[in-house]
Parts: sequence; C-alpha cells; structure tokens
Amino acid sequence: MTISIHVREGAPVGLRPYRLADGPEFTARVRESRDLHRPWLFPPATVEEYEPYAARLTGGDTRAGFLVCELATGALAGFVNVNNIVRGAFQCGALGYGAFAHAAGRGLFREALGLVLDHAFAPAGEGLGLHRLEANVQPGNTASIALVRGAGFRLEGLSPDFLHVDGAWRDHERWAVTAGMRRARGDAARRGG
Repeated sequence: MTISIHVREGAPVGLRPYRLADGPEFTARVRESRDLHRPWLFPPATVEEYEPYAARLTGGDTRAGFLVCELATGALAGFVNVNNIVRGAFQCGALGYGAFAHAAGRGLFREALGLVLDHAFAPAGEGLGLHRLEANVQPGNTASIALVRGAGFRLEGLSPDFLHVDGAWRDHERWAVTAGMRRARGDAARRGG
C-alpha cells in the first residue's frame, strides 16, 4: 500500500505542504519564472528568503500553504496559499498563487485551484472548513483573472490602492467564491448544465 504525501490529488497534480527541503527547487523555479511573475508576483528567490516564508505557511492556523506537484515526476509546478484565514462568523481566507514557467499554460493550475477549493471548503478535520475564499487580482493580470473566473469566482468590485506590490499601491479586482457556489457549480456539472 502506497501512502500519499499529498493533501489532495487530481490528474495530473497533487497538493502538499511546504517543506524546508523544497527551498532549492522552489527558489530555482522562482528565478526561472521571473518574466512570468513580474510585475504581479514576487515569491522568495533565495533559500534564505524561502525558509521564513515556508515556516509562516506551515506554522499556524491563519495560513495554509500548498505546493503544486506534478504527479508523474514530483516536480514543483507552483504554489497556492490560503492567507489571512479568519474564523468565527467569517470563515474566510485570501488566495495567493503562482505557476512556475515550465508549468504555465498546461492546465495544471486549473486542476490545482480546484483541489485547493475542495480542501478549503471541506469540513474541518477533512479540510479547512472555510465558507468563502477571496482572490485579489490586479486588473491587467488577465491570466489570473481567467483562472479565478474559470474556477467559478465572481467579481465583487474594484479596490483602489489595495495592495503594495512592486513599490506602489496597486488597484485590485476582488473575486470571491463560497462553499455554496462551489456546491451549486458541481451539482450543475453533474446534471450536465
């Protein structure tokens, strides 16, 4: 019997927590992906930056970080993080994510985001037990907008000067999906509509 190291698996990717041992591969992939990520995203590019980053995503209950791994090879394809998790009446988290250049455009992230949504909305004990996920995307980042739209997120508005990115306060579109929206989408797909 094989024991999976993945929190969730689909075809052709799996999600697993960050490990300190992933630092060299993660940061090499970040450096290879610089042109893809800029000006939207600035993940850690050195092992020294990676270590505290990974520790923050594995050491508490306000964040959950996942590495996206190709099942066939184990290679890192990117990452999806659920940040700023708020419990109580809100039960919400904010997504941060990035594909690595070698994996971009291959449909891996469409699958990975679906796995993260499944995990985030699964009951506590099986997943994160959240009700809502938000993704804040700069208006010019058309690939990211297409990704969240395709995953069933709805556009809720524009937040001017929302996040400090690349040395300036940037406008962001607010996209969100709830557990109920996800269930309704799955029900419609099963009915063929």
